[in-house]
Amino acid sequence: MEFGIFNSLYLPKRLSEADPVGAEHSRLMDEVTWTRAADRSGFKYTWATEHHFLEEYSHLSANEVFLAYVAGTTSNIHIGSGIMNITPPVNHPARIAERAAMLDHLSGGRFELGMGRGSSSTEQRGFGIEDPALTKLMFDEVVAELPKMWKDEPYSHEGRFFTMPERNVLPKPYTRPHPPLWVAAGNPSTFEKAARMGLGVLCFANSSPDELAPLIELYKKNIDKAEPVGGYVNNNIMVTSQMLCLEDGARARQIATDITMSYQHTLVYRYLDTFPKPDWVPTWPATLPEPTVEVLELGVRAGTILIGDPEECERAVQTYVNIGADQLVFGMLSTTMPVDVAVEAVETFGRHVLPKFDTDPVHSTTRQREAQLGSAA
Repeated sequence: MEFGIFNSLYLPKRLSEADPVGAEHSRLMDEVTWTRAADRSGFKYTWATEHHFLEEYSHLSANEVFLAYVAGTTSNIHIGSGIMNITPPVNHPARIAERAAMLDHLSGGRFELGMGRGSSSTEQRGFGIEDPALTKLMFDEVVAELPKMWKDEPYSHEGRFFTMPERNVLPKPYTRPHPPLWVAAGNPSTFEKAARMGLGVLCFANSSPDELAPLIELYKKNIDKAEPVGGYVNNNIMVTSQMLCLEDGARARQIATDITMSYQHTLVYRYLDTFPKPDWVPTWPATLPEPTVEVLELGVRAGTILIGDPEECERAVQTYVNIGADQLVFGMLSTTMPVDVAVEAVETFGRHVLPKFDTDPVHSTTRQREAQLGSAA
């Protein structure tokens, strides 16, 4: 099991109303501070989202800029887009290929390309996409073209959603043949499709580990039959969850009752309206109640949430190991958690929990690429 963090620049009204002028900038720099702490603490990945127009939920619209800055302030952590929107109305495919290659160079081969098509009609319509179903077709057209753009030869394309005359897309990636490829997934058909295409999966633990287990199993059953769209197979399932690991488990649970976790979860279903909304999620502007210590205690005992002391968090990690997840990522600043607490938590986790599960200094994506290209040679 490998570990990472998830950057989203969550800015709820609690923060912006307390500091109308400086909150956005302060929280953005908190993301940088926390990522540097994760790098020092042995976390192998940071994933920066791309969202547009989603007030409060995520103000991180230019993740390629954020990741380039982070690359210059870290040394080992892989910087991933979680995701870049590859639908042509949002980002021209050639610009995706260029940005990915440039980030790969600036990070010294630490960039990983997570791709998606957007999950919010607010975003899609903001870029002129009126039919969400078209984004699936757009994704299918573009994903197969990106590896072609990275080859050492001119490229052209005549398609339904974008067209390019013959051009040489530059620069070429530092990592050859290209950085690892991932896709955001949330339903069985996408997990299966990702496996068939040889793509790693980025997903969220919006449901329990037991509910994720059959999706992971479906992926793992199909990945051996992959016909990769890129130059190699990225056999990986990343799950994003929450974490607050402190030496004092009672303190961790108390802090977690008042960091707007449930408010953020409500915003997920307010904006990401291509996701099916569970019956237990109220209709906006009604919001989910924040958890009590007693409710958190149930999750800790069940091993489904990583909030508590190191031993309790270790049990929860094992739950995700047991269902076959390859990477566990924590969206800790997708709350109003103070940055000093977030730093303390990744340092505590890095000292006590991480070394028990991640014993290989080489990133899984690097190891897989080198093994496959070596065997092919």
